[in-house]
Amino acid sequence: MQNKSFENKVALITGGTSGIGVATALAFAREGAKVVISGRREKEGNDVVSRIKKAGGEGLFIKTDVSEETGVEALVDKTLSTYGRLDAAFNNAGIEGEVGKQTHEQSAANYRAVMDINVLGVLLAMKYQISVMLKNGGGAIVNNASVGGLVGFPGASVYVASKHAVLGLTRTAALEYARRGIRVNAVSPGGIETPMLDRFTGGPGTDFTKQLEAMHPIGRLGRPEEIAEAVLWLCSDKASFFTGQSLTVDGGWTAQ
Repeated sequence: MQNKSFENKVALITGGTSGIGVATALAFAREGAKVVISGRREKEGNDVVSRIKKAGGEGLFIKTDVSEETGVEALVDKTLSTYGRLDAAFNNAGIEGEVGKQTHEQSAANYRAVMDINVLGVLLAMKYQISVMLKNGGGAIVNNASVGGLVGFPGASVYVASKHAVLGLTRTAALEYARRGIRVNAVSPGGIETPMLDRFTGGPGTDFTKQLEAMHPIGRLGRPEEIAEAVLWLCSDKASFFTGQSLTVDGGWTAQ
């Protein structure tokens, strides 16, 4: 029988109740990890855990708002008290905020909402994940950025700024802990078939969706499972010399 890549390891996924987060949770479980899922929607989170357990895996859902420090600390503490360690983390929780508005139309309230989840949430998650990993002797963290962290996107200036910030946090943390056994990377997806993208474009079949599809030289949007595989690779021993980087999974979008 082939060994599973994450046998006897523990993985934590924020924003694990839909889209890329669900696909990554299932992929970690498939590869033998004990999976802790966090998010704000309890029913959806427990549904993912049920799918993991039905497939023979082990999982736990913990309701968490990543913008609240006490909640993030409790999330990591519960992971440690339940499974005794933390080997891999995927900081995936994020929101798009108000889109379709130009920069001069953006509100301070939207800025605070997006930055609190997308940037502060990543910072807080890494703060407590890294503390545990230092005691464990190492680990791997992947932060979910976006092609919006690499290029501009009219009508989404605050979201784009938040994803540029995620890459800055990723690179800095990678340098701080490179000699202490912790690798920190980001994955930067292009357009992926998720509920978030549907909110952004108006759903499948709209002119905006067709336009977005055409921006990918590969000729289609990506699937959540394709991002999940990239995250697993970044967290695996196969990526042992890979840190401080953004792995861009975008169907060729940013190669143009």
